[in-house]
Amino acid sequence: MAGPYLSLSQQQRQVMTLAPQLRQSLEMLQMPVMELRAAILKEMAVNPTIDDVRDPAETLLSEAQPEAPQEHVTDEGLDFNPDVDAILQQDDEWRDYFLQGMENAPSSEDAEEKRQYLFDSIRQTISLQDHLMEQLTLTDMSPEDRELAVTLIGNINDDGYFTGSLPDIMMITGRSEREVVGVLKVIQSFDPPGVGARTLRECLLQQLELVEDSPWEDEARLLIDKYLEKLGAHDDKFLCKALALNRDELAHVIALVHSLNPRPGRSFESAETEYVEPEVFVAREKGRFVAQVDNGQLPHIRISTHYRKLLEDKSVSAETKSYIRERIRAGAFLIRSIYQRQETIRKIAQEIVDAQTDFLLKGIEALHPMTMAEVAKKVGVHETTVSRTVANKYMRTPVGLFEMKYFFTPGLKGKDGVSVSNKSVQDQILRLVQAEEPTAPLSDQAIEEKLAAQGITVARRTIAKYRGILKIPPSHERRCT
Repeated sequence: MAGPYLSLSQQQRQVMTLAPQLRQSLEMLQMPVMELRAAILKEMAVNPTIDDVRDPAETLLSEAQPEAPQEHVTDEGLDFNPDVDAILQQDDEWRDYFLQGMENAPSSEDAEEKRQYLFDSIRQTISLQDHLMEQLTLTDMSPEDRELAVTLIGNINDDGYFTGSLPDIMMITGRSEREVVGVLKVIQSFDPPGVGARTLRECLLQQLELVEDSPWEDEARLLIDKYLEKLGAHDDKFLCKALALNRDELAHVIALVHSLNPRPGRSFESAETEYVEPEVFVAREKGRFVAQVDNGQLPHIRISTHYRKLLEDKSVSAETKSYIRERIRAGAFLIRSIYQRQETIRKIAQEIVDAQTDFLLKGIEALHPMTMAEVAKKVGVHETTVSRTVANKYMRTPVGLFEMKYFFTPGLKGKDGVSVSNKSVQDQILRLVQAEEPTAPLSDQAIEEKLAAQGITVARRTIAKYRGILKIPPSHERRCT
């Protein structure tokens, strides 16, 4: 049998690849404004031919002195690609485009003060595990037990429950079940109350042990120990009989149980608050809503005149000139990509505003169904371009701050064949549930009938789906008897 061997062969095929400039444009279109700002600053750090145009109101002392006249600098002999020449001609237009509306911009001193206030307001959060580890250092455990406690704390989730497997921990640590449970009991005495429990029942009972001077403690303990499922089902009739209490007495017991925390670790949630910066502002001008893109968040950049002069300097080597040309081309493509991004966002935002005028006047009940394909056709771009444009971008409107994707919703058939946005239907369901009688909550069938009376046809399975989105429990769990 012949062994493995190496060989050479030729293959001809056609492939489609994205040019670097096109890839750059697509990436910038999808970036939120703060990420784009960081990307521009990063490019400015590695490309010396890009200048940051300062606020026209700022003037250096040296600039106030008269200067000797300089020779006029032209682009002749630069051997640029015609496309690059066209981009460089847009340089002044780009600067003017960015400086629009800067007259009303706050002073740099005020902006710096606000920025510093924001930084000073950020507080360092502590996780549940860190909080437990701090308390562990205050105990008089032996080094072996302390090492076991660290392992157990690592198996406590963000809700405060112990989710580890005792047999696995016993096998890893070589400790007995009695020793592992004993150390776990110590952790369960830590703050917050209920931490380290393995079940909801155990968690609530741990907290109940710390309740003082309650006449309903025994009844609450029996309720938690045996009848939690009935409590979740709001079966008050059964509970009254099982606990031998009347309605008023049962209400006191339930109130005591409700005062306990089923997720004791949630007060130490480490999830950071996400701050968003709107890129589009909607204002009403002459009876029409107009979408405006905020350019003040981005650096105002242009191609440096200094490096363009160097291309005419005969003392500069050919290698240096080649590097400068390459950097100028990269900077020019960056400027064009930013300009195209801002214009694309403005056009698509304006189409959204024109289609959702009723929403801006009346609120969510007037939100019209709309698809990205419809907007793409009107703007003259591909549907994927619309998807990239609205991703992670926000619009400030007269009725609030919304993610741009919020306005793209499928429609449901309404009266007279007019489509209704699914978000409008969800808002109607929420209002119906909020207005229902606590003792007689609306079933999905009843909600379907009420929506049908308003001319909105929705299937019960769709109502159940929307309830899940709105985090509304079923009717039997909403009933208060």
